[in-house]
Amino acid sequence: MKAIQITSTGGPEVLEYRTVPDPIPKSGEVLILVHTAGVNFIDVYYLDGHYKAPLPLIPGGEESGYIAALGEGVSGFEVGDAVAWFGPLGSYAQKAVVPADKIVRVPSGMAMEAAAALMVQGATAYCLSHFTYSLKPGDAALVHAAAGGVGFLLTQMAKLCGAKVFATVSTEEKAELARQAGADEIILYTHTSFDEEIICRTNGDRVNVVYDGVGRATFEQSLKCLKPLGLLALYGAASGPVPPFDLGRLSQLGSLYVTRPVTKDYIPTRERLTAVIGAVFEMYTTKSLEILIGPSYALEDAAEAHRSLESRKSTGKLVLSVGNWGGDKEIHSGPSR
Repeated sequence: MKAIQITSTGGPEVLEYRTVPDPIPKSGEVLILVHTAGVNFIDVYYLDGHYKAPLPLIPGGEESGYIAALGEGVSGFEVGDAVAWFGPLGSYAQKAVVPADKIVRVPSGMAMEAAAALMVQGATAYCLSHFTYSLKPGDAALVHAAAGGVGFLLTQMAKLCGAKVFATVSTEEKAELARQAGADEIILYTHTSFDEEIICRTNGDRVNVVYDGVGRATFEQSLKCLKPLGLLALYGAASGPVPPFDLGRLSQLGSLYVTRPVTKDYIPTRERLTAVIGAVFEMYTTKSLEILIGPSYALEDAAEAHRSLESRKSTGKLVLSVGNWGGDKEIHSGPSR
């Protein structure tokens, strides 16, 4: 089969398109014909060595596809089922082996591209808005990069929870996407200091929570946006890791909280996985949640997709279109709303 493989860490240039042996499912695993693979910042962390994994490595931890074979002991699924998953690596390939307890069914009629695109970023947005800081009516939240993959979904979920959403974006084009997601207030951080804007627009009251996937470039200002006892949820580091920080400053700023949430810690069991993804898929299929999917890339163009992701100029979700599998079972539901 064809796959993207890395044999050393580095930038997008280490992503090599090559022929590798087909994987074989072991007990409790399924073999999946990959339809769509999601591209996420966690993949960047594996490429640059920030997250450790044995080499050579097939990156990618998110996909949708069709079951091609069942390993010993797998029940509840059949060959041909449309499924999606996130977590285990190996989705930048035509075929992948995944533990059966990590996959979920794709609802009938749902586009496979949308299913893949919602797994990591949908679960992340849901966990941030429902678990990390459980939003409720009357809360105020600041969402950074609201036109990005997570930010676009998180803004919508925050509004569904009844919160007032302040959104930061870099351009007028992205501002329009944030408005589409339901943001109440838009701040162009390239034109003004977003912390000063938050203080001004809330009459000094500030916000309950800041959802920050940017990291180094926004961390200090994000803290200044919080009310006393407010929470900074630092869920990513698109601009680089936050430097060492004196925790004593949190008391000076109002006894603030800072957390570095990782989605897998909020989804420790299959029951929680199916509940979270089920809720996300239901939001999408009932049209209360829109997803923004950028231009798809061919598998062999994975390096270009990563360059687009790391430039922070992309909007929405980046995906790799891997295989048109499924025959008569293929789902053709058109572009995501």
